[in-house]
Amino acid sequence: MDTPPAVRARGISKFFGEVVALDGVDLDVAPGQLHGLVGPNGAGKTTLLGLLLGLAVPDKGTLEILGTPVGRVLAVPDGVAGFVDGPGLYPSMTARQNLAALAALRGKDSRTMKVEDAIDQVGLTDVADDRVRGFSLGMRQRLGLAAALLTKPRLLILDEPSNGLDPAGKKHVYGVLTRLAADGTAVMLSSHRMDDVEALCSGVTILATGRVAFSGPISKLASEDSELDYRVITSNPPAARRLARRTPGIRLRDDNTVQDGVELLVISATIPALDELVKALVRDDIAVRELAPVVSPLEAAFLALTEQAPIDQQETN
Repeated sequence: MDTPPAVRARGISKFFGEVVALDGVDLDVAPGQLHGLVGPNGAGKTTLLGLLLGLAVPDKGTLEILGTPVGRVLAVPDGVAGFVDGPGLYPSMTARQNLAALAALRGKDSRTMKVEDAIDQVGLTDVADDRVRGFSLGMRQRLGLAAALLTKPRLLILDEPSNGLDPAGKKHVYGVLTRLAADGTAVMLSSHRMDDVEALCSGVTILATGRVAFSGPISKLASEDSELDYRVITSNPPAARRLARRTPGIRLRDDNTVQDGVELLVISATIPALDELVKALVRDDIAVRELAPVVSPLEAAFLALTEQAPIDQQETN
């Protein structure tokens, strides 16, 4: 028997008075998939995540979660966990006490729900007996993830899970999410960090003004015919510049760019044109020391589809 999708939405809409928060949204998330949700502020991301967590119900359309239709009452099937707008925690209690309290609310013993395992998974063992009021934002995010893990979710919903995480903490948390997905858990997360979504997720949904601008594999966003800007650092910048000028399909964005004391090229090119430039550099014995997009394919698509200012100019709440 085929496993049902973790999420299947068709034409779902949500209204708050005269405000249209979601407008005919279609969404598919498969079991074991890490799926990103991105969009400018006010696009409807939080509303959509709230529907998936059972915090609200759609006004129109159909929504199935873990194969179960969601009706017009606030309820989702067992196996769904996560948080929106940050995890709800008791600041006067320790991390371990918070998780034990959540287990008790579900009528379970803390040992049955494996509180210690959840604490260890998110890397909070050393501070398990510290009061949460003294936790940093990143530590709270990790504790919120531990709370979600208690239920062994089949669908995990996370809102900005990398908020406040240092590089080590981010690597730890994303390792947990990757392992969950490998074990069959569907993970849907929203983030303003395009690089994080690209590194972690196989699929993405881009929302703009409550509508889906794109939904599907991230790989489909980067068409070979799409022109992107690239940074190129070589062992011989003047010679590389001359080759770039002679290569069809390559446009020099800056004639002479120096960054951190290193001379580099900034070019616009499609993938086939870029391939030809790299071949020419190799033929002329010019080493390519760095080749990377100035803006990631996901961010470029995001900007094109939503017509937004660059990400670092947006608010992040």
